[in-house]
Amino acid sequence: MVFPPALKKQQVLIALAVGLFALFALWLRLVPLLSIGHSDLIRMVAMDDPFYNLRQTESLLANSLQYGWFDAMTHYPFGTSIYWGPVFPTIIALFCLVTGSATRPEIIGTALLVTPLLAAATVVLMYYVGRAFGDWKTGVLASGFSAIIAGQFFTVSMYGYIDHHIAEVFFSTLFCLLYTGAVLSAKGADIDIRDVKTWGKTAGLAGLAGVGYLLGLFTMPTMILFALIVGLFTLTQFVVDAFRNRTSEYLVVINGTVFLTAIAGLLLFGLKDPGMGLSTYSIGHIYAYLTLIVGTGVLYGLAWLLKGKNPWYYPATLAGCACLVLVLLSLLLPEVFTMFINAVEQFFGQQAVTETVEEAMGWSEGKAWLTYHYGLILFAGGVLVMLYNNWIDEHPHQVFALVWSLVMLISTWQHMRYEYYLAITIALMAAVCVAFVVEKGMPVISPFVRRTRSEHSPAVSASIEKEKAGKGKKKSSRGSKKRTAARSGTDAVLIGLVIATALVAALFCYSSVSTNYSVVSARGDNLIPDWRESLDWLGNNTPDTGVDYLKIYDQKTFAYPEQSYGVMTWWDYGHMITFIAKRIPNANPFQQGVAGPDGAAAFFVSTSESGASRILDNLHTRYVITDSLMDTAKFPPMATWYNSSVKESPYMEYLYVPGAEGSGMVEARLIYTPLYYHTMVSRLHNLDGSMVQPARILYIEYSDPGITGLSFPLIVNAEEMDTANATERARTFNSQARPGYHAKLISVSLLSPADTVPALQHYRLVHESPTNSLASDSADLKFVKTFEYVKGAHIRGDGIIAVPLITNTGRTFTYYQESTDGEFIVPYSTTGNEYDVRATGKYQIIATGREFDVPESAVIEGLTIH
Repeated sequence: MVFPPALKKQQVLIALAVGLFALFALWLRLVPLLSIGHSDLIRMVAMDDPFYNLRQTESLLANSLQYGWFDAMTHYPFGTSIYWGPVFPTIIALFCLVTGSATRPEIIGTALLVTPLLAAATVVLMYYVGRAFGDWKTGVLASGFSAIIAGQFFTVSMYGYIDHHIAEVFFSTLFCLLYTGAVLSAKGADIDIRDVKTWGKTAGLAGLAGVGYLLGLFTMPTMILFALIVGLFTLTQFVVDAFRNRTSEYLVVINGTVFLTAIAGLLLFGLKDPGMGLSTYSIGHIYAYLTLIVGTGVLYGLAWLLKGKNPWYYPATLAGCACLVLVLLSLLLPEVFTMFINAVEQFFGQQAVTETVEEAMGWSEGKAWLTYHYGLILFAGGVLVMLYNNWIDEHPHQVFALVWSLVMLISTWQHMRYEYYLAITIALMAAVCVAFVVEKGMPVISPFVRRTRSEHSPAVSASIEKEKAGKGKKKSSRGSKKRTAARSGTDAVLIGLVIATALVAALFCYSSVSTNYSVVSARGDNLIPDWRESLDWLGNNTPDTGVDYLKIYDQKTFAYPEQSYGVMTWWDYGHMITFIAKRIPNANPFQQGVAGPDGAAAFFVSTSESGASRILDNLHTRYVITDSLMDTAKFPPMATWYNSSVKESPYMEYLYVPGAEGSGMVEARLIYTPLYYHTMVSRLHNLDGSMVQPARILYIEYSDPGITGLSFPLIVNAEEMDTANATERARTFNSQARPGYHAKLISVSLLSPADTVPALQHYRLVHESPTNSLASDSADLKFVKTFEYVKGAHIRGDGIIAVPLITNTGRTFTYYQESTDGEFIVPYSTTGNEYDVRATGKYQIIATGREFDVPESAVIEGLTIH
């Protein structure tokens, strides 16, 4: 086929524009790589799920691309079933095979490039999406807007974030494009279900859409959300078709083909979960797709029965049938009904613990504007344009886009993780809005521009003046003047609308690019160096677990070897322990091993050593790792997982303190309660497991919020003093205080509790990272600390025993313990210790001066020292 030169030129320009957008999107995401100042690429990897995707890639490469559906290297002592599909790590593995990446640094370097490349591919794909819902101008704009749009679509595809989210976006967008193509192919066609020739092309495109759906599904079961979008679109379009007196056979053909393809593909893929949940590859998906197919057939049957009748009968009948189906489902198939209700509650509901996970948090107006800025205005404009188009004519594919956008908006409002899906619809609707306004405004703007240019030409100006003089001799009618004035007013409105839209679009682009650049520029190293150092140490200096890091185990036959053990830390760091140290965490970023009586939250928030140790005994845990975020910023989420009713309130509280004298302002300050210092995370990380007695504390007097009208109590007096005087003064004040006024003792430092905190008897520091997390030269609190859980050696005696210690960083401290029932149980050895944290002297009972040497064997085996 020979194309006209003008058309060829247009295609070249379009390809050039889309290519430049894709390259710009790629460059923006690769800024950290371009400015990297070291060759240690593991430091560029984000500190959560990306490490697990690297682990999966290594496993695929080591096992001839065989995917492991069970992993024994996490969630000890249970292991975990993998609930998502192999598509994303397989893409990385294939890239590694093509590029010859075999060593760990080479695999990491290749993997870091995959997500930016998928983002660039999505930008190209968006041209075709925009063109499907508009024209080539809409396609170019959709491609450009998707290249610069901010939010999670950008952050999950930037250099350093190796996760399947961007693959989810790519394949779900591909599915929507192919599904739209199937719908468009049926427009104007006279489909007869009995004649394959009338719907063969539509079925073929629908089959491709089914393949696209499977690619998304085998990336993540969340793809079921797009089956919901199809179901809602089908319901909406049947109602629209009923009012337009149009038959809907095309939806029967499309949905039947798409989801029969999905069912066949899933059965060939294999069901991986014996349950019925939709968040895994279970038979629940089969039921869902069959329901959608049958539901489409029922909608068509009702439309056929009610054809020619009042169109309002159709939605009324549907409402009655829906109620009847729900009742029958609850009676005849209670499991299916429960699955449906649970899925709805899980998707649309919120729990306190989900608010501690960033991607599961709800959205808000502030977060929305902060992310998308002026893009939200263009998004609303695009929605209005599509509603207008469907008001004056039928555009089923645009109805699909409206449903797609609405579902994504609601989804993101409930759980912020869906923001990367929403970004696609915002880019699309923004493109639809701008293209529509420009198309309507160009007939007015073009003559104006040509006239402006012509006025700069003397010959043309003379011609215009001559024309005006000739017209001046003619007498204009009053009606003509009114029409001219009306037309001028309309033209002015259109010109103003075009200018305003262009301005909003420019602001959208500027705000998005500047936001993205600031985000990507701040993302230098993702892996905190102290964690890297600590996990390298853990992998090199602790016993092997006996579990092969690269081997794929069968969940049905696997049993942990006797020498295996777990590593307790907060769930954020679980995958790093698996990948870097090749040890097995009890909890991980899948939020496994966090909740419940034996969860990480219960361990770290526990104020009882015996209760905490019981948890480690149940889990067969040997090492505990803490960091300075766990006992500060991460403590409220930890407390929420432990008890979602009270959250962090028993351990932390906010008090107002007066601002500068005479300002009348107050400032909120976070205060740690005495109970906080008795939690395991504080006793381990802040106090090194040693007994600590308060020296000087802060005595405060404060008034209740009911007195001041403020949201927190207001401190009216504060003095630092010794504990004895502060205790007596608080007792005296409270016995005489006016209603609403109180006094109490609070701590002035993380390292100095308000009351005596007893020593831990079974936990010893074995390693700490080099960085001091406190902005102080007088106090030293290392960022990451590793402890070993031991039986402890028994020493008979009374009073307080002490042993001087020096850590691997050269920090010195003394471990103190007060006797219980005439006995000490001590966790440090004075001889035979292989760790770098070691005793520099013997144990000594302070009151008597008696000294004891404690061999390593006594600490490990729980022996008594005589």
